[in-house]
Amino acid sequence: MRHKRHIFWHTGDMPSQPPVAATPMAFARAMVEAYAQYGKDPSRALEMAQITPSALQQTNARITAWQMERLSETAMRELDDEALGWFSRRLPWGSYGMLARASISAPTLYVALSRWCRHHGLIAPDITLTLSTAGDTASITLTENATPPAHGHGAFAQVKEEPAKRAGDTEQKHHALGLPQTPQPNRIPEPFREFCMVSVLRNVLGVACWLIDSRITLLQADFPFEPPPHADAYAVLFPGPTRFQQARAAIAFDAEYLKLPLRRDEKSLQQMLQHALPLTVHQYRRDRLLVQQVRQLLSAQPQDTHSAEALAALLNVSPRTLHRQLREEGATLQALKDEVRHGKASELLLRSQRPIKQVAEAAGFQNEKSFIRAFKTWSGQTPAEFRRSATPGT
Repeated sequence: MRHKRHIFWHTGDMPSQPPVAATPMAFARAMVEAYAQYGKDPSRALEMAQITPSALQQTNARITAWQMERLSETAMRELDDEALGWFSRRLPWGSYGMLARASISAPTLYVALSRWCRHHGLIAPDITLTLSTAGDTASITLTENATPPAHGHGAFAQVKEEPAKRAGDTEQKHHALGLPQTPQPNRIPEPFREFCMVSVLRNVLGVACWLIDSRITLLQADFPFEPPPHADAYAVLFPGPTRFQQARAAIAFDAEYLKLPLRRDEKSLQQMLQHALPLTVHQYRRDRLLVQQVRQLLSAQPQDTHSAEALAALLNVSPRTLHRQLREEGATLQALKDEVRHGKASELLLRSQRPIKQVAEAAGFQNEKSFIRAFKTWSGQTPAEFRRSATPGT
């Protein structure tokens, strides 16, 4: 690029594997709009990301994760705004790194995310991030606040007002005429609203995964706008159920993740900050709660077959990913099945007088002989011997 800037397509920094284009082009257009708000030219950023002007205008076009990283980083550096025009004031380069530094010393993810949400409000008062729990579910909610005046800084103070583009003009005219002001719940400027909410929630999710070195499986993602034309992309951005037209933007996940200790130190933080954008763009692969989640699913109905395909679908991963992540945690699906069946059978043998055949069925075995053989492998005793040895006076 340094020697042939007139050549738009180049391969020097392209990924070695064929990339998958899944990120909506609408997000690239939002970044171009940020350049317009700052009165700057986005050509270099688009060139770096290998996005042609014609592709930019294609409504349903998608870009790769690599392109998203290049465009985002170039835009953030050139505009010196990690928020890319979302808020009433800039977030200078390094702002989110400062939030990460403030969270790295926390003992658990709960404390780290609490700090992140609190400190985010200090640098970007336009929105409030709230961490909360309800039963077994934790959630991070994004609430839009009344936007404070720009006072000479921020993207919207950098360029001349254009009445046709300014959402606040109508409200100001109504106020001048003494008319009731129109309620305006959407405080983030409309060209950036979707991109802002998606990015902020993906950012905090990516950092949370990195802090505990684990994928955080989402139970649900909510957004307060109508389904966009690229709504199918949300299955990649937020794997799991996604709902639109909700009261707030939020993500929900198992509250057990909040109890996990952080696995990062200052050295790893410095390394991460050198290349932080992949945390927002890519899904974290490893899930430290996966073994527990599989065990819970197996325990709920131990008599079922529980194929890898069925379990993977419930966990929003592929069967291959399920097996790989279990292997990384030193477990296998068959071993977990045996553990759950053994526990269920032992409980029934000790706490009930059910015949061995019924215990076998409840533990997920199709016949009594295979159950007896498996139980002896697990415990060194047949089911009948196990029951007798645990019964006083026998």
